[in-house]
Amino acid sequence: MKNLVFLTGAGMSAESGISTFRDSGGLWEQFKVEDVASIEGYWRNRKLVLDFYNQRRNELQGVKPNAGHYGVAELEKKFNVTVVTQNVDNLHERAGSTRVVHLHGELTKACSERNPNDPRYIRELKTGEEIQLGDKAGDGSQLRPFIVWFGESVPEIETAINYVEKADILVIIGTSLNVYPAAGLLHYAPREAEIYLIDPKPVETHSFRSIHVIRKGASEGVKELTTILEGEG
Repeated sequence: MKNLVFLTGAGMSAESGISTFRDSGGLWEQFKVEDVASIEGYWRNRKLVLDFYNQRRNELQGVKPNAGHYGVAELEKKFNVTVVTQNVDNLHERAGSTRVVHLHGELTKACSERNPNDPRYIRELKTGEEIQLGDKAGDGSQLRPFIVWFGESVPEIETAINYVEKADILVIIGTSLNVYPAAGLLHYAPREAEIYLIDPKPVETHSFRSIHVIRKGASEGVKELTTILEGEG
């Protein structure tokens, strides 16, 4: 069974109604990145950051996986599938994907302010549960969202690299490839690996590799990819 690795970004979930940050009308136009998505912003105004992610978490309850998410999960029947996602939503899991690596954390989880990557203090939040100032993690420090912010290390990048290095097929969906270290993952794919890019907009890959481009959104793009891969099989 071939190793099929997906690298997904905000465009993967856009059809589900989740606001992207970079597109026109996206969250970056409503909030400054340095205020709500950086470790400096968190220390500057913890309440603003907690409220921002409480709102994102509440919004997530009202959206569902789209056909693209389900299509990726369906491919597990014929491939050894790994999803490496920059998204903090849980739509891949809700669609049925069983191996998902979250590079930027998970919106539905909380962790310790002092030891954010210590698994002893990471926990799933209950439906509707919000994080408030004064809520404590298991080590006694303030509870915070389990999100990797700008200015913080990306603990799962090595895990992602290990999967990409073993990929027979690498598929990039809905990511601008502008945010590092995730953007560098493309360069770890084996020379003989097939690489597909699914995005309705032009994407600069900064790569000399041969890339099969499918200029469609996630749902239609995954559908076309599935047809291609089944034809090869």
